[in-house]
Amino acid sequence: MAATKTLDDLFLDTLKDIYFAEKQILKALPKMARAAQSEEGKAGFLQHRDETQGQIERLEQVFELLGKPARGKTCEAIQGIIAEGEEIIEEFKESLALDAGLISSAQAVEHYEIARYGTLIEWANQLGLKDAVPLLQANLAEEEATDKKLTQLAKASANAKGKSKAA
Repeated sequence: MAATKTLDDLFLDTLKDIYFAEKQILKALPKMARAAQSEEGKAGFLQHRDETQGQIERLEQVFELLGKPARGKTCEAIQGIIAEGEEIIEEFKESLALDAGLISSAQAVEHYEIARYGTLIEWANQLGLKDAVPLLQANLAEEEATDKKLTQLAKASANAKGKSKAA
């Protein structure tokens, strides 16, 4: 029988999952920025890329606190969400609805990350990993702020543009 897994193991596993996810997102954001039609969209994706770099560094600090190497573990969920985003880029590249589609896939990514960080913060508290909590909270706060910005961007222009008929 395998050794009993604990919350510590689950925390480390989930940390590896979000670490992998952030690295995948870092690779996807420049593609999304290139695909975006509006200047605000392009700028938003590039700004989020810089933030993501900082989030990866904070996660590396959490691994360090645990005395573990910073290693990712394949996250099929994020790969699926990113693949959907790439499909939207492909299928809507000539369309006025492209930016609305890009924003929707970016929000799917944010919501996944928000869920993961919320869980990790809760578990870090349970496990007494006091120094990990503020690092994870900083990442969560950035993801939530990005999600709000994406909603504003969608409401301000992308969704309305997407509705109009192509000339």
